[in-house]
Amino acid sequence: MVASVPKPGYKMKLTIGVLALQGAFSKHQHMIQVLGINCVEVRKPQHLQECDALIIPGGESTAMMNRIAFIGLTEPLHQFSLQKPIFGTCAGLILMAKEINNHHITPFGWLDITVERNGFGRQIESFDTEIFWLPEQPQQVRARFIRAPRILNVGEEVKVLAEFKGEPVCIQHGKFLASTFHPELTGDLTLHRYFLEMVEV
Repeated sequence: MVASVPKPGYKMKLTIGVLALQGAFSKHQHMIQVLGINCVEVRKPQHLQECDALIIPGGESTAMMNRIAFIGLTEPLHQFSLQKPIFGTCAGLILMAKEINNHHITPFGWLDITVERNGFGRQIESFDTEIFWLPEQPQQVRARFIRAPRILNVGEEVKVLAEFKGEPVCIQHGKFLASTFHPELTGDLTLHRYFLEMVEV
């Protein structure tokens, strides 16, 4: 359950898109709406024109990339990424990475990271835990790992925002934010707040 109120200062005219092709996109939409911001589902290229930023949710990365190509979203997403912030979770992070270890799909390459799919185990090995959120005053944040990818390495310009057992699980590279876990499933608004602050910069 999300127990929070909108943080003062958000520009209510903002519109955040959520790629609504697969996965728990409605959960992300709910988190953004709890924070008092308009949120729309992105299913076609023209929907991106309404958005100030985009969230790419978890799901199955190969199926998501195939669907993106099928509906003609690949190039519109590239164009969108040149100007506006994007937040990816789990499979979203995989699609945003520069390189995927031992996998055939070609990711978008927005994040200077190498990732391994299902690095934290398969569905049966999913778990909830506390992670260390590092920006400003370090704190513990609740996170849910479901077939989560592992970040194998990060580039020099990538900022690590959260760690689990010494490993990066949330990173920022310029206007791109990504987490290996699912913040939308725990009710913790920390990452969504942080993303909205990135959008407003």
